[in-house]
Amino acid sequence: MRIGLLLIASLIAGSLKAGEPVQAVRPRISLIIDDLGNRMDLGLRALELPGPVSYAFLPHTPFAQRLAKRAHSQGKTVMVHLPMESDPPHRLGPDGLTANQQRKEFRARALRAIRAIPFAQGVNNHMGSRLTRERQPMEWLMQTLSEQGPMFFVDSRTTVHTVAEEIARRHGLPATRRDVFLDNQRESTSIEYQLRRLLVIARNKGHAVAIGHPYPETLTALEHWLPDLRNRGFDLVAVEEIVRPEAPSPSGKSFALLHRLKDQHLMETEER
Repeated sequence: MRIGLLLIASLIAGSLKAGEPVQAVRPRISLIIDDLGNRMDLGLRALELPGPVSYAFLPHTPFAQRLAKRAHSQGKTVMVHLPMESDPPHRLGPDGLTANQQRKEFRARALRAIRAIPFAQGVNNHMGSRLTRERQPMEWLMQTLSEQGPMFFVDSRTTVHTVAEEIARRHGLPATRRDVFLDNQRESTSIEYQLRRLLVIARNKGHAVAIGHPYPETLTALEHWLPDLRNRGFDLVAVEEIVRPEAPSPSGKSFALLHRLKDQHLMETEER
């Protein structure tokens, strides 16, 4: 035991240059903007937010593909905002997933939704307070995602009874959860309060994930808040930088390489 501890200590010491100070790890924050695709003007404004913000697009919405391609061209993370059954029920739109679907239909809908968003690297749930409680549909979903290459899953946590993140991890998917909803109340003082909560959680936990929407109030708050984030002692990172260390996944370089190959195949397919 003592030999093992000495070996670890020597490896750590050897990795530092002589006289080099140990750098404190800065808390990391990831921001996902949800519900994109229905409006071009607010979508474009959201894409102009500074830094590695991540964007989740509703499949089959009028502007989702154009905005997703633009986000990708700007080096931003593209996600599928996958519609799932809520409790009480709300309108899901095309290819929404529900608890009463059979496996074949469920899988077909999930695949169509995922493939509707170009350059998607991950998925999070739109609504889903009903479906994410159900183990069997979540098993089907995570199996489907695991077959699509290097994808990650973010549990939006629309119910405290969700099993989505747990099952995603069991299928080997990089996964994490939402810590803060910024704009359940579309009012500036409420949004600012949630942003302060986000900093507290990130400082205590080391990282935190926020979800917001392309509301004018939210975008205005973020346009003022994001440029000063680093001066406050926090790093804004793409959401895959949060999920990657927390579950078995390819290394950062291989993860990026696999997506470049996947993107190249997609572009070649579009050109034919």
